Amino acid sequence: MEIKKLVLVRGLPGSGKSTFADMLSELAGFQSFSLDTFFMDEKGNYVFDFKRNHLAYKDCQNKVEIAMKAEAPRILVDQTFALLWEIQPYLELGKKYSYQIFVCTMENRHEGENIHGITDEQMVKMSKNFNLQLLPERLRSKNES
Repeated sequence: MEIKKLVLVRGLPGSGKSTFADMLSELAGFQSFSLDTFFMDEKGNYVFDFKRNHLAYKDCQNKVEIAMKAEAPRILVDQTFALLWEIQPYLELGKKYSYQIFVCTMENRHEGENIHGITDEQMVKMSKNFNLQLLPERLRSKNES
C-alpha cells in the first residue's frame, strides 16, 4: 500500500510556490490546493479581499480534508504559511488521516515578483514571521541549550 503524502509549500509571494505546485501536480499527480483559488474571479483574475481572507483559509482546509477523506494519495497545499497558526490545521489533518507530511519552504533566488500587490514593506514584515523547524521535535530542546 502506498504511503499517502501531504506537501505544504510555503514562502513569500513571488517565491514560486504556485509554479512549483503546478509542476508537482503535472509531473507527480499531486492534487493541489491554494488560497489563491478562492480569490479568482470567473475570468481567472486574482481579486484579493482581506475581509474574506478567513473564509479562504477555511475553504482551503475543507477542500483538503475532503480529499483526505477520499484517500487522495498525494496532496499539495501552497500558501504563504508564514505563521504557525496557518500551518497547524494541515499538520493536524495530516496526522488524523495518516499522511506523511513534508513542509517545503521556497526561497526567492530567481528575483520573482509577487502578483498580489503586496508592498515591499509588507514583504519584509512577512519574512520576519517565518519560523523554520530544521530539527525533529525530539532534538529541538537540545538545540535551545
